[in-house]
Amino acid sequence: MTVEVHSLGCRLNLAESERLRGLLGEAENLVVINSCAVTSEAVRQTRQAIRRARKARPDARLLVTGCAAEVEREALAAMPEVDGLIANTAKLDPRAWNVAPAPRPPEVRGYTRAFVQVQNGCDHACTFCVIPQGRGPSRSHTVAEVLEDIAVHLDAGVNEVILTGVDLTSWGSDLPGTPRLGALAEAILARFPALPRLRLSSIDGAEVDDALFALLASEARVMPHVHLSLQHGHNLMLKRMKRRHSRADALDLVGRLRARRPEIAIGADLIAGFPTEDEDAHAANLSIIEELGVVHGHVFPYSQRPGTPAARMPQVDRRIIRARAAQLREKVASMRDSWLAAHLGKPLWVLAERGGSGHAADFAPVRVPPGTPPGALVEVVPARIVEGMLEA
Repeated sequence: MTVEVHSLGCRLNLAESERLRGLLGEAENLVVINSCAVTSEAVRQTRQAIRRARKARPDARLLVTGCAAEVEREALAAMPEVDGLIANTAKLDPRAWNVAPAPRPPEVRGYTRAFVQVQNGCDHACTFCVIPQGRGPSRSHTVAEVLEDIAVHLDAGVNEVILTGVDLTSWGSDLPGTPRLGALAEAILARFPALPRLRLSSIDGAEVDDALFALLASEARVMPHVHLSLQHGHNLMLKRMKRRHSRADALDLVGRLRARRPEIAIGADLIAGFPTEDEDAHAANLSIIEELGVVHGHVFPYSQRPGTPAARMPQVDRRIIRARAAQLREKVASMRDSWLAAHLGKPLWVLAERGGSGHAADFAPVRVPPGTPPGALVEVVPARIVEGMLEA
């Protein structure tokens, strides 16, 4: 058998896994686990993936890369199923795999949307996060490199490009002239006037520049969908997390966007049970979901990560953390139900995916008509909601 790559975690890992497949080509009998370490649960899932892969391919060479290969290096190296580790910062370097350099960009493998990596690493020091340990400092791809990647995907018929990075909105901080992400988005839209959809992965609201704001607020080809790396709704928790925004900052950004583009859908990452979180702080976390109108919520029970400042703070009982995470998820689900209902009877342009589903511009999930080819943009007028999905 040839190379097999299993990806865990973020969209950036998905993008890198595709590049790995192109890089490794037809390597003989090789399994790669592109791991995640953002939470202890992610590490547990990485271990499970390693064991499953070894059971399925007992004779293959099994190598692990990704964030867990840095943060949990000794523990993963000690697993009997693992033959070796590849440093996360070197995983796209052919020399790390002892293979010939592959053409850049990699082969496109028929995905309906393209995840394009524009940045890696992080220069910030959030007290709960191990990602800088796993990914290193912020590094930006040049405009020319990004445009080259996108051109290959568009030539293959992709109708949506999603810009990804560890700290996406820090793009350009290490490039000559320190350009901002808005300038990159403008360059993409100018270079590819036929690109129907440009979407952003998670962004830091504190880093949204004027040009990026203008595009999000008024450019039809930039999708009306903003996912904020929010983390909490209480100012003291944000301060102890060492985030760079306040609750008021998040409300102001979303308010200004909605004033210009009312249909914009808001997503957010939220942590439940951060160290020292009391009932008042949890209540603020709950209330910001409604105040921002969060309909795409990623709720994480706080996970104590080795070597982080938050791990040394007074911890919240695990049972309380689980209960608070459930309450946050319930609140997001309630907001999402009302939001989906508001789509009924309204025409939506939907990007069809495999399995008969797709997503509207605001990332609402939609059932597409039978026979719609993956990757096509099709108009759907939803009449009902079935199992959390809009359908005609």
